[in-house]
Amino acid sequence: MKTSRIAKAAVLAATLTVAATSVFAQNITIVNGKAVPKARAEALIEQVLKSQQPGQPPQARTPELEQKVKDEVVLREIFLQEAERRGLQATADYKTQMEFARQSILIRALFQDQEKKSASSDEEAKAEYDKIKAANGDKEYRARHILVEKEEDAKALIAQLKAGAKFEDLAKKNSKDPGSAENGGDLDWANPGNYVPEFSDALKKLEKGQITETPVKSQFGFHIIKLEDVRATAFPSFDEVKGQIQQRNAQAKVAKFREELKAKAKTDYKFSTN
Repeated sequence: MKTSRIAKAAVLAATLTVAATSVFAQNITIVNGKAVPKARAEALIEQVLKSQQPGQPPQARTPELEQKVKDEVVLREIFLQEAERRGLQATADYKTQMEFARQSILIRALFQDQEKKSASSDEEAKAEYDKIKAANGDKEYRARHILVEKEEDAKALIAQLKAGAKFEDLAKKNSKDPGSAENGGDLDWANPGNYVPEFSDALKKLEKGQITETPVKSQFGFHIIKLEDVRATAFPSFDEVKGQIQQRNAQAKVAKFREELKAKAKTDYKFSTN
């Protein structure tokens, strides 16, 4: 009888030891009698690894990162228990903030889900690539210009240029374009489509080294344009920009989805136009 009781006690002790080992295998620690599960730390690590800033190198999972996350999770449990002990979860402010958080999380999940469903195919991306390439044309122009407010001032400067004045010197002294005046009117290499139509049309009619015979009027004033050089457009290959185009297409589809939801909603609320 005594031997049987001892045997049962030994089995119970072994069972409790196994159970305790299992509990600690699943948890980081125990705080004031409450387990802090390892799954909580794993979830936070996943969030950290996903939240990479654009242009930054991906963060690797390292022992240092894992330790920091464990520290954070345990500290949160300690602070959470104290907040709950004080009954802060019952306050109106807490409930309001929780509702805002619930809304934000669900709305973010909605648009993330829609972005996945809006993935751009290779065919769509290629069509967009061809459209952009055609719009950019096959030539780039390097030009200089002098911008003035009055037509008579532009005509006077053209006369000076015909008399032998240097374009760069007149641009530095007279041009109202702050972006190019200091560089002698130099606009660097650009596609004609980057300029207003009046400027672009006049530029494409010039030969290398030629200056416009008459002032070119635009919304900015009057231009005197000199064509320095022309070259073939250096356009990236489709494979180089496919990812960017697909991302932009997906974002455009999500924006359209957003506007469609807004338009279909049955409400008499008037949104601001800003």
